[in-house]
Amino acid sequence: MAARDDDDEEIDLGISLAAIATIVDHARALQDSEEAGTDERDDESDGGANLAEELPDELTEDSLREFIDQLNEDEQAALIALAWVGRGDYEAEDWEEAVQLAAERDEHRDTAAYLLGMDLLGDLLAEGVAAFGLSIEELDR
Repeated sequence: MAARDDDDEEIDLGISLAAIATIVDHARALQDSEEAGTDERDDESDGGANLAEELPDELTEDSLREFIDQLNEDEQAALIALAWVGRGDYEAEDWEEAVQLAAERDEHRDTAAYLLGMDLLGDLLAEGVAAFGLSIEELDR
């Protein structure tokens, strides 16, 4: 997918917004199910708990790991870079550098384990996408 900035320059994220949205939804559902098991649940949440209730029971950490593992190396590097942008480690203008470093970092490593180890993964990816002026929230799913 591509986004346009003020200069009408296209940015290639290297992964479809639909794939990112799937991962975001799944990660948020897993996070919500973990939070539901604690007494620290925020009653004024943004409705993520409802999302967890709507998703099928087969959406587990293992199924998310499998989905990420099935992506090609470029898509996996893009996911890592998006999480970094969402976390504030990189700006959207540094996209190419972030993707290159993500690919180098990820050689012979477990991308899914790395991403699933990040707190609030779904939110980080959504913020990363938003840095490019795109929104996964508007996608039909």
